[in-house]
Amino acid sequence: MSFQILFLVGGLIIVVYVRSWQRERALKEITTKSGCKSPPRLINQRPWGVDRLEQIFRADAESRLMELFLFHFRLWGTTLEQKFLGTQAFGTIEPRNLEAILSSKFDDWNLGLRSEVMAPLFGQGIFTEDGSAWKTSRELLRPQFTHRQYEDCEVFRESTDTLLTILEAGPSIVDLHPHFFALTLDVTTAFLFGESVGSLTDSAAKDAADFASAFNVAQDYVAKRMRLQDLYWLIGGKKFRNACNTVHSFADAIIDRNLSANRKEERAGKYVFLDSLAKACPDRRVLRSQIINILVAGRDTTACLISWTFFMLVRHPKVLDNLKREIDDAFGNDTGISRTRLKDMPYLQNVLKEVLRLYPSVPVNTRTAVRDTILPVGGGPDLQSPVFVPKGAAVAYSVYTMHRRPDFYGMDAELFRPERWEEKMPLEEDSINARWGYLPFNGGPRICLGMDFGMTEAAYVLVRLLQRFPNMSLPSGEKVELVGVEKQTMTLVMSSTEGCRVALGVA
Repeated sequence: MSFQILFLVGGLIIVVYVRSWQRERALKEITTKSGCKSPPRLINQRPWGVDRLEQIFRADAESRLMELFLFHFRLWGTTLEQKFLGTQAFGTIEPRNLEAILSSKFDDWNLGLRSEVMAPLFGQGIFTEDGSAWKTSRELLRPQFTHRQYEDCEVFRESTDTLLTILEAGPSIVDLHPHFFALTLDVTTAFLFGESVGSLTDSAAKDAADFASAFNVAQDYVAKRMRLQDLYWLIGGKKFRNACNTVHSFADAIIDRNLSANRKEERAGKYVFLDSLAKACPDRRVLRSQIINILVAGRDTTACLISWTFFMLVRHPKVLDNLKREIDDAFGNDTGISRTRLKDMPYLQNVLKEVLRLYPSVPVNTRTAVRDTILPVGGGPDLQSPVFVPKGAAVAYSVYTMHRRPDFYGMDAELFRPERWEEKMPLEEDSINARWGYLPFNGGPRICLGMDFGMTEAAYVLVRLLQRFPNMSLPSGEKVELVGVEKQTMTLVMSSTEGCRVALGVA
C-alpha cells in the first residue's frame, strides 16, 4: 500500500514538473516570436514585495498616494514590472498599452478580484461585473443617458437653486466640498429614480448624512482591500459591515419609496429608470446592488470634478476672471441654461477638461489578464519592445500620471492652464496618443456612460454659482501650493483632503 502511495506521489510530481517545463517552453516561444522584452522592474528591499505594500499604505495615510505612483513612473519608466505580495504585476502609463487593454484586446482582460473585493458594499452591478452580466447592466443604463433626457438642464435646477439658497443664508466663508456631494446625490436620485432624496433639505439631511458618512467609511475599506489583492479578506470587521448595512438600508429606502403604488400612479406614462430596472431585476438584492453601483458614479465622480474645479479657480484668479467674462457674455443673469449653450462655451469646457486632466475622478484602475497576452510597448532598453503578460497577472494604469507627462502636455504639464487645450500639444502628434493619452472617463467598451451627463451637470453648477457669487475668492490664510502637492484622499475616487474653502461674493 505504501509503495502505491509513493508511486502515485512520484507520478504526480513528474506530471507537475513536465507541465511546468512545457509551460515555460511555450512562454519562451511566445516571447521569442513576438519580440517581447522585460520592462524596468521595481526593486524590492524585502521578500514578497512587502516593502511596496508598506510604501502604499504609508503614502495613503499621508494623503500623497498619487505622488508616490508619479515618482515611481518617472524614476523607472512608462511601463513597470514588480513583485507585489509575491505575485507578478505590471503598471503602465502608455497610451498604446491602454488601447490594447481597454479596446483592441478587450477580451484578454477582466476586472480580476474587483467583484470579490467590493461585494460586501456593491454586490453585483455594472462596476463589478464582467462578461454577459456587465453587458446586460450597461444596456439597461444606456437609454437613460441620451442627452435629450437632460438637454434643458431642468434636472439640475431644483437642487442647484436649493444649494444657492443655503449658501446665501450661510457664512461668507464656506467649505463647498460636502455641499457638492449632497447636490450630486440629489441630482442623481432625481434623474434616475424619479425623486430626489433631498439631502440638501433639513427634513432629509440626517439620513443623507448618515449615508454619506457610511459610504465614505465603506469605500475606504474597499480601497484598502483592493491594495491587498489576494489577501483582501484581511481587511474587514464590524465597522465595515455596519457601514455597508447603512448604505444598503439607504438604497432599500429609495426602492420602497419610489416603487410604491402611489409613486407609480404619480408618474404614470413617464419614463423612469428605476421602473425599468425593477422589471429587469425582480430580485431585491440585485436591484439594490445596481442602485448602489449607480449612486457612486452619479454622486462621487461629479462631486469631485466640481469641487476640484472651484479649488483650482480660487487659486488661479486670472482663469476665474476669464471664465466669469465668458459666462457674463453668454448668459448675463439669464438662468435659461441648456446643455447646448453650455457646450458652446469653449473656455468653460477647457476649464473642466484641464481639471479632469490634473485630477481625474478615478486616477488609477486595474485589469487582470484572463489569458497570456502582450502589451505593445514598454520593454527592452529603449522601452519600445512588446511586453509579455502571463495569464492571471494584473496591470495597473495610472491616468493621473499619464495626464502629467511633459512629452504629451508640454513642459508645464504640472500647471493648471486651460489655455493649453486651444494650442497644439505634443500629444496630438500621434493618433494613438491623441486618442488614448487623455482618459478621464476610461475608454473602449467600458467607457463611462454618464460622462456627458456629468460634464453637463458640472458646467451648469459652475455657471449658476458664479452668476450668483461673482466675487468668489480664496479665503485669507488658505494654502496655495504647487499643483499636485496638496493632500489628496483616495477611496474609489480622488478628492481634496482639506476640502474646498472659498470666500463667497454676492453681486
